[in-house]
Amino acid sequence: MSETLTKAAARNIFYGGTAFFFIVFFALAAQTVGYVTSDKSIKPVTNAVAAGKKVFEKHSCINCHSLLGEGAYFAPELGNVFVRMGGKEDPEAGKEAIKAWIKSQPTGIAGRRQMPQFNLSEKELDDLAAFFKWTSEINTQNWPPKVSG
Repeated sequence: MSETLTKAAARNIFYGGTAFFFIVFFALAAQTVGYVTSDKSIKPVTNAVAAGKKVFEKHSCINCHSLLGEGAYFAPELGNVFVRMGGKEDPEAGKEAIKAWIKSQPTGIAGRRQMPQFNLSEKELDDLAAFFKWTSEINTQNWPPKVSG
């Protein structure tokens, strides 16, 4: 057996490896699409949820917070903030807790990161709470690993 890799062998390894990984990629993509389309727990997006997402984007919340693992890690994860605020047990209390938290910012506590005051209207706060409620109901397969975010 030759100790050197011939040009033909290298080409065959390249083409074989490329074909193998394309097949793996498409198989994983098909499995993911199948999983997502079969998940009946996903709630439809309401007008309030869409408006809440627009508020989230308008104020660039993703620049400090993460949402379902995406975004900055300067401030807490918001994908489960509705659950952390007690919304799983009492949705109305969770909604009011989120609104009160946003209204009370910045807290002025020394040594803590401060969220700016955005002076959101009641409708914007309701929409944002609806958006956080909707994101908390997504099956994230236990992400984030801790409820604390």
